[in-house]
Amino acid sequence: MRKRFFLALMGFGLLACDTNYLPKPPGYNRIDLPEHSFQILNGDYPYELAYSEYSMVEPDSFNLQEKSWINLNYKDFGAKVHLTYKAIDEKNSDFKSLSTDAFKLTAKHQIKAYGIQESVLVTPNGYTGVVAELSGEVPTQFQFFVTDSVHHFLRGALYFNTAMKNDSLAPVIEYIKVDMAHLMNSVKFQN
Repeated sequence: MRKRFFLALMGFGLLACDTNYLPKPPGYNRIDLPEHSFQILNGDYPYELAYSEYSMVEPDSFNLQEKSWINLNYKDFGAKVHLTYKAIDEKNSDFKSLSTDAFKLTAKHQIKAYGIQESVLVTPNGYTGVVAELSGEVPTQFQFFVTDSVHHFLRGALYFNTAMKNDSLAPVIEYIKVDMAHLMNSVKFQN
């Protein structure tokens, strides 16, 4: 009787085990984001703006001749906001060519983007702004430009220094988008 009970217990034990084991997908680290806090950009720039205290201002190394091109480096997040500035004049760069270039740079990402949502806005200082939010596995998720359409044109784009999937970066992307919206609304061009 004991043998039968033991064999029955072993049989139930073998039947209870499921051989179809599926591993859990890898998880992502929790990202603790600080409160938004801003400071005014100091320096000899043709614009003034408020940027995040959690980013460092660096000169843009792509074009060293353009002294007003800067990067806002979010070292803790592996992200940079590239800011490029152009003066609007009749000789070298007019508003139409600068805005067309900005739209072309955004459109280059259509190959990988699931969608591009563009919005036009007016900043508190009376400037026109255009925001492009890109979804999908694209290298830049947020781009914008702010202009007075006569003298000044400031363009910005968010880039990450990582090959991670954008869905895992979503909290950081949303955090920096809030910073960029504040930056856009604080832009004041120098006369």
